[in-house]
Amino acid sequence: MAYSHLPVDLREKFEVYEKNHAIAILMTDFPKEYEEIINILREFELTKDDILKPGGRKSPIAEKLDGQFYQLGWLEKQFRIDISVDSEDHHTPSHKVDCYKNRVGIEIEWNNKDPFYDRDLSNFRLLHDLNAISVGVIITRSDDLQEIFNELGKGSSYGASTTHFGKLKPRIDGRGGGGCPILVFAIKKECYVG
Repeated sequence: MAYSHLPVDLREKFEVYEKNHAIAILMTDFPKEYEEIINILREFELTKDDILKPGGRKSPIAEKLDGQFYQLGWLEKQFRIDISVDSEDHHTPSHKVDCYKNRVGIEIEWNNKDPFYDRDLSNFRLLHDLNAISVGVIITRSDDLQEIFNELGKGSSYGASTTHFGKLKPRIDGRGGGGCPILVFAIKKECYVG
């Protein structure tokens, strides 16, 4: 497993999980995108304000991460899928990928309802099957952050039915992403700076 090739400081800050050789594919075939992902996550810090500030359409954490990727040329992208049945065209849009660049898709799931994972994995599976992406990356939160949320009085806002790694791993192991190489970075307590 290429896990051991990830920088040690990154492995200390994030719970990392991969399926279908995602790390090796990123390192070998998409070294620039890999480096950008690693550098953004290395610099990532979770603050008390990030946790306490109410989110609107998107949480402050998702906006912070998205913004870093967008500055490097990553884009929010929706794929248009056209299927022809008996000479009749059917246009089926995919779900938007939060950040996309050169066949690498990134979804950031901080505090959504956990069925959003099903949507993300299904989208990655479809796009991979159609040869539109090579690797799907999900940035989410580790289960151990719940202690910090509880200490800050926000525990109920980050409930058991929201997006955290404990809800994602069984979906990946159950082949929710099909054959798509998947790489997960789950934000751990070590990212918290108060």
